[in-house]
Amino acid sequence: MSGIRDIAELVSVAAAEQPDRLAVVEAGGRSLTWGRLEDEVGRIATGLGAVGIVGGHRVLLAVGNRIEFVTTYLGVLRAQAVAVPVNPRSTPGELARMLADSGARMAVADADTAAAVREAAATLDAPPLLVVIGTQPLPGERGHDQLREPPARPVPPLQDPEKLAVLLYTSGTSGLPRAAMLTHRALLANLDQVARVEPPMIHGDDVVLGVLPLFHVYGLNAVLGGVLRHRAKLVLVERFDPHETLTLIDDEACSVVPVAPPVFAYWQDEEHLAEHLGPVRLVLSGSAPLAPELVERFTERTGIPVHQGYGLTEASPVVTSTLCSVAPQPGSVGAALPGVEVRLVDDAGRPPEGDDPGEIQVRGANLFSGYWPDGSGGPDADGWWSTGDVGFLDPAGDLFLVDRIKDLVIVSGFNVYPVEVEEVLTEVPGVAEAAVIGVDDPVTGEAVVAYVRAPGADPAEIEAAVRAHCDERLARFKRPSRVEVVDTLPKTGTGKVQKGRLRVIERRRTLGLLE
Repeated sequence: MSGIRDIAELVSVAAAEQPDRLAVVEAGGRSLTWGRLEDEVGRIATGLGAVGIVGGHRVLLAVGNRIEFVTTYLGVLRAQAVAVPVNPRSTPGELARMLADSGARMAVADADTAAAVREAAATLDAPPLLVVIGTQPLPGERGHDQLREPPARPVPPLQDPEKLAVLLYTSGTSGLPRAAMLTHRALLANLDQVARVEPPMIHGDDVVLGVLPLFHVYGLNAVLGGVLRHRAKLVLVERFDPHETLTLIDDEACSVVPVAPPVFAYWQDEEHLAEHLGPVRLVLSGSAPLAPELVERFTERTGIPVHQGYGLTEASPVVTSTLCSVAPQPGSVGAALPGVEVRLVDDAGRPPEGDDPGEIQVRGANLFSGYWPDGSGGPDADGWWSTGDVGFLDPAGDLFLVDRIKDLVIVSGFNVYPVEVEEVLTEVPGVAEAAVIGVDDPVTGEAVVAYVRAPGADPAEIEAAVRAHCDERLARFKRPSRVEVVDTLPKTGTGKVQKGRLRVIERRRTLGLLE
């Protein structure tokens, strides 16, 4: 859309043209028209200014899939501040790290997250102002209704779309999670790139299911951003329940259903699957690879095509889609979106020989500006960014994912960096060393498995201590699904843990060759 410089401006345009049309509804009854959404966003932007939040300040959002996430996120962007959406199930330790790293001046929490955010803030020398939703604020805090109390005042339009809009914590390419710096330019560019796909992913008259978490880039920009771009209707779901979500799709006549791969495993045994999905014209899957057999079974039962894509937080997020393919092949994640370039390189940075796979590099206006705070790790001087993923391209330009260079585990579409988990494991008394790998899981795609070296210790006691410590320090999706207590770990000649040998052990276990 020409002339649009920031995401929140999409609401203003929709409100001016269709003020009485529904924009967002919750699975519970609350709803906002475009006109009401515009007013709420304006009020929050005004309220942010009244408490001292100005352009460039970071505002952390630890909020579930509810209307207040949408209005606050957009209000932060309209105030030209920077939104920092985080997993609302993060532990206090994880929240404290992100608050300190981002330098957030404000944190917004709901009734489910307020206690954890308070605990995290209490560990900081300069705690942020806490705004709470749906619960009574404590002294020194503010209620969300107070934030949105002032009438909306005009805000000067954003002059530079290169201004930072969002920080999203992701694994990056090394070490602990880092925040990808997404500008207004990058977010809007990806919305425009997706909008150029034929046939369109979202129409103006679509009802889009909002079950993907809004703190994740897929839910934030591909879903919420897409709804704003096309003026569709978004149906928010706080928590995924296989049967209840199907009932909601039927009741709300959802026509576009973006989901993560684990959903297909949860739905495969639903008795009346096709009937519940009667209103659906398009199912979109992303954030992690999807097994071709699950796609085939789903389509056989429902008659609904599943279109897959490949994306990354750093790409805002969509890079490829099978909707861009001339003839999608099983296992492919599709061809590059219009305006996005994809190429493969070998270890020397040259095109791989013949049909050899290579590291995937991406170029486009949708790319991030590097990692917070200094912009390191961003696109090179020619605009190419190395994803850390390995794949190959078929003659038609369709991409197939093969492997990851990054030592990364993807659980239900969420990135888990083993180093982060290993550091937590070695905090447990008796654990001398830890190695974390990912293993195949029929529901979550991958699961975290921890090998801990605890010589001379009682394995049962160590396992119990590890699990208790992980429950306290790690979000649920990062916690090991299984803990193997061992006396030794396989090492290279230089003393590095041979995780490849651990993966071989796991494959043998899967094949029933190990007890």
